[in-house]
Amino acid sequence: MEQTLKIGVIVKPQGIRGEVKVQPLTDDINRFRKLKEVIIDDKTYRVTNAVIGGGTVFLSLSGVLDRNTAETFRGKFLRVTRENAVELEEGRYFIVDVVGCTLINSENEKIGEIVDVFSARTDVFTVKCVDGRIMRFPFLKDTVIKVDVNDKIIIADKKRLAEVSCYED
Repeated sequence: MEQTLKIGVIVKPQGIRGEVKVQPLTDDINRFRKLKEVIIDDKTYRVTNAVIGGGTVFLSLSGVLDRNTAETFRGKFLRVTRENAVELEEGRYFIVDVVGCTLINSENEKIGEIVDVFSARTDVFTVKCVDGRIMRFPFLKDTVIKVDVNDKIIIADKKRLAEVSCYED
């Protein structure tokens, strides 16, 4: 299991004092208000200020005091340790933990491996099927029977999965 989690990507420097503009990669943008430290390229930085506005976050980081230094972070991911991650509600999972899970149907037939998750009104799983095709299906309560990220297995109702899935050509 990944020991760090991506929570954002630095879009660009902001201003002349080393602030960075961050595009959040998390459901809860307000988590940045409580953020104490982030990891960028395996180095830990203390967060000295966080401002949220317009769906983005503006961060000030310890040791990043000018625009030139902030520019070196453009396009880099912000990560946090699992200990500093937000607590998830029951039935919620980190995407990094879902990717790589084996999808099995309710008749114990292996469908394939989850290779991506993207968010729409609900999360949509992309599966590389054992026959080589790419399948997508929404994460719905009546479709997904069980998620076990520790054993990397997701079990889905066979009939319902067939109803809601679509395949790439």
